[in-house]
Amino acid sequence: MRGAIGVFDSGYGGLTVLKSISEEMPDYDYIYLGDNARTPYGTRSFDVVYSYTLQAVKKLFEMGCQLVILACNTASAKALRSIQQNDLPMIDSTKRVLGVIRPSVEELGLLTQTGHVGILGTKGTVLSDSYPLEIAKIHSNKGYYVCQQACPMWVPIVESDEISTDGADFFVHRDVNLLLDKDEDIDTILLACTHYPLLFDTIRKFVPQHIKIVEQGDIVAKSLRNYLDRHVTMDNRCKKSGRIEYYTTETVDSFTSKASLFMGKEIKASHINL
Repeated sequence: MRGAIGVFDSGYGGLTVLKSISEEMPDYDYIYLGDNARTPYGTRSFDVVYSYTLQAVKKLFEMGCQLVILACNTASAKALRSIQQNDLPMIDSTKRVLGVIRPSVEELGLLTQTGHVGILGTKGTVLSDSYPLEIAKIHSNKGYYVCQQACPMWVPIVESDEISTDGADFFVHRDVNLLLDKDEDIDTILLACTHYPLLFDTIRKFVPQHIKIVEQGDIVAKSLRNYLDRHVTMDNRCKKSGRIEYYTTETVDSFTSKASLFMGKEIKASHINL
């Protein structure tokens, strides 16, 4: 059975990942599911995020998806491992769920020269310590030093379309400075939330030019392309007619308006219950 590639996020941020993936692999079918009715996930407990994410994954499987991407750092941090290890064997061992943390960490290892890395993310992602733990696991022989900074106002700024405001400048400047004050040798910063690319120009204003700023969309897209090249059986189970479907647990009109900004084109969406 062939199915679309599922892309899940707690809200809108995962659309930046979907945009990159669909540009990298335009022939594939995709289903985007945004749990906008229960966003944000970043402030919720591990158990709640795991429960919500598992509901979404099961729904995407029911819709025919053979492969699901958790295009949400909080879901990847708090739910991915449990779903992969405990739930998939019971649901369907031939299906796969992938996240955004591992490919991002692998890319950081290629970019940093000093080994001093900064992470900007939601409170949930930062408190999970998923990035420092994954960096220590993958790059254990390189002695990387990782600093993190939670940016609680950034997602609301993006979703309220307040990107080009003095308020956005204030909060971005504040949080960037808080991160850089922790380690003056940081040479690479990861935007560990898929909303943050929409603030890229503002972030760039307050980050010294010698420091690289890493977005996740292109990283995840290239990683997925590589994964499917290496796993031909899964690739053959992915439907390829170039179609994208959008679903939200919230009001369709509100989602459609904001999602169109993320995708850079008008989209149509449908409501779905989890």
